Amino acid sequence: MNTQTYYGSRLQPTATPADRPTMKALALLTLITTAAFASAGAGARGEPRDQAKAQRVHRSSSERRRFQSWHPCPSTGRPAGACPGYTVDHVIALKRGGADVAENMQWQTVAEAKAKDRVE
Repeated sequence: MNTQTYYGSRLQPTATPADRPTMKALALLTLITTAAFASAGAGARGEPRDQAKAQRVHRSSSERRRFQSWHPCPSTGRPAGACPGYTVDHVIALKRGGADVAENMQWQTVAEAKAKDRVE
């Protein structure tokens, strides 16, 4: 930037034709960087991406019954029905790509489930 122009009471540098390609490249770089950060991690209110775009994952009740028939309730020993104090948990979370199959399920105490939910 070789020339300077007075704007009001301030001396401001002005772009010469030789500087314009550099300024265009800088503007393009700024635009690309801004777009990359905007789409990269957070939602509109700062939530992690998977919470910002949360969609309810369909859970198969037949797979849950199959799991319970293979692994009876730890508190009652029954292969069907309610299991007080326990919940069925997916080893690999559905929102992380885990399958909704009996092989990806385990019994988990309610306290453990609450602790795990705080982390996930």
